[in-house]
Amino acid sequence: MVVNVFDNVAFDGHELLSYGHDERTGLRAIIAVHNTFRGPGLGGLRMWPYGSWGEAVTDALRLSRGMTYKNAMADLPLGGGKAVIIGDPARQRSPALMHAMGRFIDRLNGVYITAEDSGVSVEDLRHLAECTAYVTGVKGGLDADGRERSGDPSPATALGVFAGIRACLLEERGSDLLNGITVSIQGVGSVGFRLAEHLHAAGAALVVADVDRARAERAASAFGARMVAPGRIHAVPADVFAPCAMGAAINDSTLRELNAPIVAGAANNQLARPEHGVMLQERGIRYAPDYVINAGGVIDVSAQRDPHYDADAVRSRVLGIADTLRDIFRRARASGQPPEEVADRMAEERFGRR
Repeated sequence: MVVNVFDNVAFDGHELLSYGHDERTGLRAIIAVHNTFRGPGLGGLRMWPYGSWGEAVTDALRLSRGMTYKNAMADLPLGGGKAVIIGDPARQRSPALMHAMGRFIDRLNGVYITAEDSGVSVEDLRHLAECTAYVTGVKGGLDADGRERSGDPSPATALGVFAGIRACLLEERGSDLLNGITVSIQGVGSVGFRLAEHLHAAGAALVVADVDRARAERAASAFGARMVAPGRIHAVPADVFAPCAMGAAINDSTLRELNAPIVAGAANNQLARPEHGVMLQERGIRYAPDYVINAGGVIDVSAQRDPHYDADAVRSRVLGIADTLRDIFRRARASGQPPEEVADRMAEERFGRR
């Protein structure tokens, strides 16, 4: 079936869509660049066993658009892009495949800069960097305490979400203290587990779920958390629901059963459809726009492009996510708009759409 990108529901005036194939390694990949008004499109490289080219194209378009908004709201001199590799990372990932992907990225001459995403590791990026300079997140970075470490952006993402949750609590309850607060975390992988560390250390009670039971058990053991089934985590009574897995955590089904006054997590594209944000507001549920609260990772990997990486400056910018959220909530109160609509308008002013 021919995929007409201009008719794709996720197409949003994207500047570039490029297909890459390497016969020797079996590479099948797509790079989407949404907007370069502020600079080259930066966004992670995802490897996933998509069911079709169409699914992969839709994901690349959707995620690259999200990176434009994320980078704009993080006030980075970058546009939005995303790359996806069609394949099972557990079986098909290899240095040769990453070399082929690096050559594909390099042919775009810097209009797209890649970083880590689902199914891809820092080690994979190192192989990729042997074939292109347009990669970041290979060195530098923050650990759970804000100290410099190697390329993995997940500690910075988790730190930013933690700061964002505190901003939401301050707005909702007049205090950002975590003692006595219950947070339900959907997905305790690299980001979700580190977020749980921050929350546990601050005194929060945790409820966790993950499709990988071993990961959920690890978090439950480490933090004294209660485990629930992945399909029920959204319905658990909690003060904060933190989606930290795949997108569309807020959908027709989960929204009806949602049992927390705050939604604030690390996942991308948490709203299955834009109207779900309006429905959250109608229910009195405060939503932290995903691409604002989860921007810590891209702040970190963007800084890694500078040979004089400053971990303290990065930490300060990541913690500043809380200030950005407070500004969004203030504007939302004044206008009556949902927070994600306010954030969209702010981002669009920054990348030249308005």
